[in-house]
Amino acid sequence: MTLISGCDRAGQNEEGPKTIILAHAMHLTHPVSVAMERMAEYVEENSNGELLIKIYPTQQLGSERELLELVQIGTIGMTKISGAVLENIVPAIRAFSLPYLFRDDEHMEKVLWEHELGEELLLEGEKYQLRGIAYYDAGERSFYTKDRPINSPDDLAGMKIRVQPSVMAMNLIRTFGGSPTPLSYGELYTAFQGGIVDGAENNPPSYYTSRHYEVTNYYVINEHTAVPDFLVIGTRVWNSLTDQEKKWLQQAVDESVKYQRKLWRESVEESMQVVRDAGVEVIYPDKELFRERVQPIYDQIQQDDPELYKWVERIRQVE
Repeated sequence: MTLISGCDRAGQNEEGPKTIILAHAMHLTHPVSVAMERMAEYVEENSNGELLIKIYPTQQLGSERELLELVQIGTIGMTKISGAVLENIVPAIRAFSLPYLFRDDEHMEKVLWEHELGEELLLEGEKYQLRGIAYYDAGERSFYTKDRPINSPDDLAGMKIRVQPSVMAMNLIRTFGGSPTPLSYGELYTAFQGGIVDGAENNPPSYYTSRHYEVTNYYVINEHTAVPDFLVIGTRVWNSLTDQEKKWLQQAVDESVKYQRKLWRESVEESMQVVRDAGVEVIYPDKELFRERVQPIYDQIQQDDPELYKWVERIRQVE
């Protein structure tokens, strides 16, 4: 399989369409997945069939980490990646995993979709053969637990909380007194049933589509992080495109982002209603209690990683 096909590489005619392979791990019904399907439709329409995107969803070609590596080495062209995975390769992306980085939703939207700083951060991956071409909205992540409600950070003491394979995520749980437990997302449902973990954290659509609400009783809307999803393309592929092809692709990407953000808002509302109807107790704690507790994380970064802290300061200064 090749990252981009066309002409003799795919056994097509010299004038045949150029096809970029996009692989990802999302379920077909997820707003990001739906938006990427729409993106493929946009690019085919805009280019009159001269440029195509062929999508392989649901981990058909590998896990997120594996797909990112395949993009780097040029086996596939594009992937959708979570920040927790991307930050292990592109250090600047770790800033997004910091708790309460954004003042509010308006600040987040400004940084990601309006300010030049957002584009600058996307392009930080180019030195690692990864060009970010879009942020998709992944909402805010909050805690959900099986047996014990969370009303303040102190309630997390001693609890085993599943986290993504992110240093930042693990530090957050330790700051709250919990025990971070890195675990495959696909294993989490049975981990709750077996008592391996006491809680986890995620956004409402993921909490709903994973059906984790069936094995937990409390959803605590503390919204500690707002890490976007990233759409990345290998620099080999990007550089192989003509200026016109780049324009077609970026236009399709931008349209898919608008569509995904609309779908996301609708999905959050639907998801919250479903989990409430299923009997989950939804708790809205005082977020300031959590925000105050995480200051030591920033103090440590300022001391140990001044380059990352520069990104933090620049993000905070966006008005």
